[in-house]
Amino acid sequence: MSSRGSEHAADTPIRLDKWLWAARMFKTRALATTAVHGGKVHVNGARVKPAHPIRISDIVAIQRGSDELTLVVQAVSTHRGPATIAATLYDETTESRAARTRRAVDRAAFAQTPHSQGRPSKKDRRALTRFNRSTHF
Repeated sequence: MSSRGSEHAADTPIRLDKWLWAARMFKTRALATTAVHGGKVHVNGARVKPAHPIRISDIVAIQRGSDELTLVVQAVSTHRGPATIAATLYDETTESRAARTRRAVDRAAFAQTPHSQGRPSKKDRRALTRFNRSTHF
């Protein structure tokens, strides 16, 4: 990172909300804090508070909308840098990456399903009525 001390030593923990902000998971620390309070972020499988100390090799699970990320902390930083440097702070697990890809494919397939044309016309309603009457046992 930079020479102004933004990267901590390997054994120095930092706050969870600060790390989430520095890793560019959330745009502001306030949004990160809100997500942690809301139970959208878990560390090592446990629900934690925003001031929870994060160390290298911790597993952070983040739920954003319909996506769920599982990250392994690779480095800690208190400063928010460029996205290329922020990406070095964590490593997404292969299971998480595969699940995200599957959900993206499912969303794309759902978006391509044809929508109904709206309310059926009088002719269509009569055809539906005939069909429904003929299928009753």
